[in-house]
Amino acid sequence: MSDTETAKLPKDLAADKGMVNVQIDGTWIQVPRGTRMIEACKIAGVEVPHYCYHPKLSSPGNCRMCLVQMGMPPRLAPGQDPEYNDDGYQEIGWMPRPVIACANTVAENMGISTKSEIVTKCREGVMEFMLINHPLDCPICDQAGECRLQEFSVEHGKSESRFKEDKVKKPKNVQIGPRIRLDDERCIMCSRCIRFMDEVADEPVLGFTERGTHTTVAVYPGRELDNNYGLNTVDLCPVGALTSNDFRFQMRTWFLKETKTIDVNCATGANITVWTRGNKIFRITPRENNDVNSNWMPDSHRLNFHHINDGARLTEPMVKVDGQHEATSWQLALEGAADALKQFDAKEIAVIASARQTNEELFLVRALAAELETEALSIVERIGESDGKLISADRNPNTTGAKLVWQNAKPASQLESIREGVRKGSIKAVIALGEDLTEEAGFSAEDLEKLELLISSNILANPTAQASDIVLPGAAFSEKRGSMVNITGRLQRLNNACVPPGDARDDWMLLRDFVLAISGEANSIPTLESLFNALAENIEEFQGQTLSKIGDLGVQITETGETIPLLEYEKARKERGEIVG
Repeated sequence: MSDTETAKLPKDLAADKGMVNVQIDGTWIQVPRGTRMIEACKIAGVEVPHYCYHPKLSSPGNCRMCLVQMGMPPRLAPGQDPEYNDDGYQEIGWMPRPVIACANTVAENMGISTKSEIVTKCREGVMEFMLINHPLDCPICDQAGECRLQEFSVEHGKSESRFKEDKVKKPKNVQIGPRIRLDDERCIMCSRCIRFMDEVADEPVLGFTERGTHTTVAVYPGRELDNNYGLNTVDLCPVGALTSNDFRFQMRTWFLKETKTIDVNCATGANITVWTRGNKIFRITPRENNDVNSNWMPDSHRLNFHHINDGARLTEPMVKVDGQHEATSWQLALEGAADALKQFDAKEIAVIASARQTNEELFLVRALAAELETEALSIVERIGESDGKLISADRNPNTTGAKLVWQNAKPASQLESIREGVRKGSIKAVIALGEDLTEEAGFSAEDLEKLELLISSNILANPTAQASDIVLPGAAFSEKRGSMVNITGRLQRLNNACVPPGDARDDWMLLRDFVLAISGEANSIPTLESLFNALAENIEEFQGQTLSKIGDLGVQITETGETIPLLEYEKARKERGEIVG
């Protein structure tokens, strides 16, 4: 080894790795060249307060809350060699004024101080100016409990105000769109909402108007904030200026339980947080996953949960007696279903499942069809139009999972032949799982009347349930556990935020007991984990996986060749240096 190689210390190897040495609050670390100061501080575990900065948006440097003190080695005189301290670094000369951390990048041998006297005084001053005209209505503000202004005013503000004048009055409780209200008095002009609508939603309808302390956020004349991604501005707002009509004044956030799960409205499988209290969902918000949905989700998906508490929920098993449904026990319902199915030949039975079911449920559906010895097995296809962002053309959340679990590239291919079989009378018994056959599957009421036996499982008393001889109440997406595979081949975990109402059951247990009732065997699948393990042993793509290994962000188990447009757009912006990403 040469003397040059021997002399190289870890700090000297930074440049070879595309890194730079930076001192943050007295500690030297290495970060990638070009990293913004605020992100370098995050890597060092140091929080820099901020309002306008967001890694998925451009950095305008509006709020000035992220001020830090920067230092660099002194400029050398001609012919002078740099001097190094005992640690091998040049001494840092600190600038007498602060700089914003959100828009400046690091350099070799740079120093960053987030706790110096000049930084502390500047932050106090910025916070004091922000609070001058801000209304003191925290007790009635919907943002209370998750307000960054509240948090930073405690950490970086003063205990009293020196402002003696009247506060500037601005518009309050203004409906700027069908789903959003604006309280301009609370706005701190961070411009996050404006930049999101311009850069991500691609519909610039918000802007600042007036000047100075009279500046307000407003919608362009003749427009309204009705974009399907508009509610993301409510998530972005660090104060209570933008609020959701759906959640406004419904519940204090500190009373709510947060459950990490996934969206089931399309094949993207956006990562979400479900907020509940007392077995009721109050709101759904997007959860960051840079491999699925970034930080965003469509309004149509996040608001599609109210039907879960609908008065038409099925809460107990029912059998039809003399044309009327009567409640019964699970044992009698499943035994009755098993006995009824045994009266038919295998070719006279069809099973219609759903790509809204989990992988575990679809695995049991395959076992059910095998037990009945029927090959008439299909899901219901749902195809719409992609919005070019996060809404997939495939409106089923687990079509990829159905292909893998059933080992069938076209799991919906038999639906048409099943329909024809019902109409011709060759198929006399149908098991419908999680689907309303008259809504999406192309069956008419007359088709269902031709059946000698119809067994259905769903969460609502829909037309299929009304026509069914045996009705089995299932669980909504927020009431069940399991896994799904999204359109790009990512295995993700569904978690239960609530419990099913009444005597309704999680669908995997319903299906397990149904299969056991037909086979007459003892229960060998006591838990969902054991069911997933059985699935992983049988399906190659799932091998080596467990429910716990999936984690909160999922794992890639197959390649489908599909991409998510919004992620591709953000990737391009990151490469151009427009966002941190």
